[in-house]
Amino acid sequence: MDVTLRLAQRPEADELLGRSPLAALTGMLLDQQVPMEWAFSGPYTIAQRMGGDDLDAQEIAACDPERFVEVLSAKPAVHRYPGAMAKRVQQLCQYLVDNYDGDAAALWRDVATGKELLDRLNALPGFGKQKSQIFLALLGKQYGVRPEGWREAAGAYGEEGSYRSVADITGPESLDKVRAFKQEAKRAAKVAAPKRTKP
Repeated sequence: MDVTLRLAQRPEADELLGRSPLAALTGMLLDQQVPMEWAFSGPYTIAQRMGGDDLDAQEIAACDPERFVEVLSAKPAVHRYPGAMAKRVQQLCQYLVDNYDGDAAALWRDVATGKELLDRLNALPGFGKQKSQIFLALLGKQYGVRPEGWREAAGAYGEEGSYRSVADITGPESLDKVRAFKQEAKRAAKVAAPKRTKP
């Protein structure tokens, strides 16, 4: 795995995402309730603060929980909710240690179908269906991980030429398009929501 990404919009953070399956998974886990660039810069910040140039699932899983919270909480914080996210990252790493010998790439290395990969992603701590489909689309579109039926398994996020999620971001221009899509989707959801009437 060695690809060029533009998710963190920071060369050193994107370089790590491009070569480290665990960094990519961790960035996806952190990608909620904060701007995407902040989330995907997180793995690089964690690696730096732990004194390495990559993330190690066994090291993170074995880390004292209070110390790991400090790693994420130090200024600038890795996430808006560093305590909760520190716990989630450790749970993810523990799951990888228990089920894949700490090797994040083993999640997709031998899968035969997109559905099988989606099932594996859905089983990860902190990954619901939408997050799993987005990450599956990211693997297919930017990492070249394309088991049979991967686009179908990723749902709308797998569509070619779409600008729905991080899977479609390859630079500032596509980032703007994805942001515009999300804003429009939020606006449409607001319009569609039933109006609450006062009693």
